[in-house]
Amino acid sequence: MRIDILTVVPELLESPLSHSIVGRAIKKGLVEIHVHNIRKYGKGPHKSVDDYSYGGDAGMVMMVEPVYKMIEELKSEREYDEVIYMSPDGEILTQGIANELSLKGNIIILCGHYKGIDHRIREHLITREISVGDYVVSGGEIPAAIVADSIVRLIPGALTDETSALSDSFQDDLLSPPIYTRPAEFNGWKVPDVLLSGNPKLIQAWQDEQALERTKLLRPGLLNKNL
Repeated sequence: MRIDILTVVPELLESPLSHSIVGRAIKKGLVEIHVHNIRKYGKGPHKSVDDYSYGGDAGMVMMVEPVYKMIEELKSEREYDEVIYMSPDGEILTQGIANELSLKGNIIILCGHYKGIDHRIREHLITREISVGDYVVSGGEIPAAIVADSIVRLIPGALTDETSALSDSFQDDLLSPPIYTRPAEFNGWKVPDVLLSGNPKLIQAWQDEQALERTKLLRPGLLNKNL
């Protein structure tokens, strides 16, 4: 799998994509992640990629030409399954979307910055818009790193125990059950006896019950999705 991330601040992506599961997946050759500086096609001595908006609204807007040239350069080298724009008004990222994207071959992720991007980019170049939540951050770099992380960890071989991802929250529209590790008792706080029983059927039944109860309590909207 290959993920190309387009940004005007590549430094923001260096650490998130170099460590932990994503970093190990890159070293294993399971995924390629390339970060491209859109200023390569910027204007003038300062490689400007933004300009004032028509209509006089406050804030600078990323220009269409540098983004177009960067995307066209990449498309001339390979085919892409998706060209994603990280946008606060895109579809909210879910585990289902991460699962779907993890099956793709090549993906471009465009990070907006400043006030946003020229709308013609969204009309003619973008195939999908994704948001990480109903709030606004300074740019699309951190959201892009979140999307990349959510995808990469699902690639076979990325996790030491591949079954771990199957029990993550939201995989079956339920939150994960509580988890514990040693010691079995600390400060008078005990691990539930069923988890120490060694009986897989009882443990699974308890985990299923807890997942349902936690979802009802904390995220009842997830259950309503299936009604």
